[in-house]
Amino acid sequence: MAQRILLIEDEPGLVMTLTDRLRGEGHEVDEASDGVTGQERAQTGNYDLIILDVMLPRKNGLDVCRDLRQASVRTPILMLTAKGQVVDKVVGLQLGADDYLTKPFDMMELVARVNALLRRTEARPLSSAQAAYEFGAVRVDFKRGEAMRSGKRVALSSREFQLAKYLIDRRGEIVSRDQLLQDVWGYNALPETR
Repeated sequence: MAQRILLIEDEPGLVMTLTDRLRGEGHEVDEASDGVTGQERAQTGNYDLIILDVMLPRKNGLDVCRDLRQASVRTPILMLTAKGQVVDKVVGLQLGADDYLTKPFDMMELVARVNALLRRTEARPLSSAQAAYEFGAVRVDFKRGEAMRSGKRVALSSREFQLAKYLIDRRGEIVSRDQLLQDVWGYNALPETR
């Protein structure tokens, strides 16, 4: 089954190149050339991944990312931008992006990152019993993408929510560090960091 990708990018040449390549990989691709339109489509469409440029007309990608996360949109976001300084990457990730790729980039790396994000987020269908999970005073609602403790919302980053869902889906099982790094963080090779 083809996965749906929303590409929010304003450079026509890059839009054409990325769209052709992603469609060649078997994905359906919708496009938006400004931040406002992109955010509207991301909130109303059912996408498996969002590729989001930072420097966009009408509304920048960082604001779009933040607003999507505040609206409980949990679709993975790959930031694609010419801003390559560490502080830019950190800000993007803290606002809710799942990955960050700087321009110019190698197309093979972009496709690998897209595939890693799509693999990590392939959702198994939730039964009504799995739509939320409760333990003690904590309730994790998968449909709404939020966690509550004693009736108060707990602020979770996108990655923290993915980690919580991954562990809840595998409750009662032993999960190795290697499995977490591969399935939640998308690392294909083991990093040296702890």
